[in-house]
Amino acid sequence: MSAVAVDDIAAWVRACAELVRNEAALLTELDAAIGDADHGSNLDRGLRAAVAKIDAESFASAGALLKTVGMTLVSTVGGASGPLYGTFFLRCGAALEEAGTVDAAAFGAALRAGVTGVQARGKAEAGDKTMYDAWQPAVDAYDAAIADGGGLGSALQAAAVAAAAGRDATIDMLARKGRASYLGERSLGHQDPGATSTTMILEAAAATLS
Repeated sequence: MSAVAVDDIAAWVRACAELVRNEAALLTELDAAIGDADHGSNLDRGLRAAVAKIDAESFASAGALLKTVGMTLVSTVGGASGPLYGTFFLRCGAALEEAGTVDAAAFGAALRAGVTGVQARGKAEAGDKTMYDAWQPAVDAYDAAIADGGGLGSALQAAAVAAAAGRDATIDMLARKGRASYLGERSLGHQDPGATSTTMILEAAAATLS
């Protein structure tokens, strides 16, 4: 697939919702160790609402659809993840503007804009044990794959693999942001739930948009 259309982006959002729904218990278990034990249920609720919203409307562009997803997540997901994921999808949508189809370069630029928004909103840096530790290597891997002549599918696969590596690396990190940071050294040895759900979102993209 060299380019994606609005229906493809909608399929990605539905795949995100399905994967998070299936793994909600895992996300909540991870969050129980270092957070509020609600990451899975909150994100599941928000993505269900987003799917219901996009199923009830028609969209002329991928950007408009992603902005709707972002606004829905902001309004329905509690805690830090709602504003962060909402910002991600809103920034992605804004970057795509009114394009009817999106090629690999444009999709990569949208991902980068979304991740920049996540960092700005959460004030996180690499190594803070947050979702940014999965997002940043993912967009770097995506861009590297495109620079090497890869297409959308191979770039998304590379992004998903890099996100998973970033997710796994959070296990040995000391949390420096969010509720987990209150635990100090007790945050060591636990996988970050936000980095885990980030990886799911990119795995869903790789599965549906390749």
